[in-house]
Amino acid sequence: MSGERTRAGFAAIVGAPNAGKSTLVNALVGSKVSIVSPKVQTTRMRVIGIAMTDLADGSRAQLVLVDTPGIFRIAKRRLERAMVAAAWQGADDADLVALVVDAERGVGPETEAIVERLKEQRAPRFLILNKIDLVAREKLLALTAELNTKLPFERTFMVSALKQDGVTDILTTLAAALPDGPFLYPEDQAADLPLRLLAAEVTREQVFLQLHQELPYEAAVETEKWEDRPDGSTRIEQTIHVQREGQRAIVLGKGGAKIKQIGARARHELGQMLERPVHLFLHVKVSERWADDPAHYRAIGLDFEP
Repeated sequence: MSGERTRAGFAAIVGAPNAGKSTLVNALVGSKVSIVSPKVQTTRMRVIGIAMTDLADGSRAQLVLVDTPGIFRIAKRRLERAMVAAAWQGADDADLVALVVDAERGVGPETEAIVERLKEQRAPRFLILNKIDLVAREKLLALTAELNTKLPFERTFMVSALKQDGVTDILTTLAAALPDGPFLYPEDQAADLPLRLLAAEVTREQVFLQLHQELPYEAAVETEKWEDRPDGSTRIEQTIHVQREGQRAIVLGKGGAKIKQIGARARHELGQMLERPVHLFLHVKVSERWADDPAHYRAIGLDFEP
């Protein structure tokens, strides 16, 4: 509609590993754009979710959420360093920054380090205490006071992203803080992640969910082939990269049972997301040196640091 006032901008969601950032992004957007797993460090790239909302002043806002990898205090390995660099790049480029803290865990060394780095940020900063349903109110108030003493935040939210409790308040507040301007993406777009990458992330999530602690988080999934077929279905071929032969056996499972389970669940989820039938074919490959291969970093949206 001509003459309609619009706002648009980027909000970086930062926090220690497993603080609930991806769950929060998915809740704000209202659809699945970021993989969620009980294993730490499952988000490897800056997944962008796009949330639309109407504000009380009559304007419409497009909040583009940058979901960053969990930030390590000391990043030793090349993959970890690349993930941390991606996280801070997301924060540096954003109009707003929201720090998500696991209220049950409190302020650990990683959160301490993030707060120190956030002092350098010029963008407005917001604090989101997540998983509040697991914590007594007194502890929440003490945690709020402790963090705001270290770094004054524009506002503190107390939410349960998993239960979507308090999420609407975050959306309207962040959206109202955005600058006036035209929308940055089409209104019906939920994510800026290419479909091939998103499909790989969906499968990687299932690898983690089905194998839990049996497999290191370095396992990678690449979408090798993508074919939209004349009958309206999509054929996808993916390779699961592991670093040792023993890990390959774990992913395959006895008689191939585990990989069939992973494939069935990933196929179901992809079918729902793409709204079409999906034919998914998974292969497992031992790639001992993939964590040192620049091509793999480019494939998952990270910069390779020599």
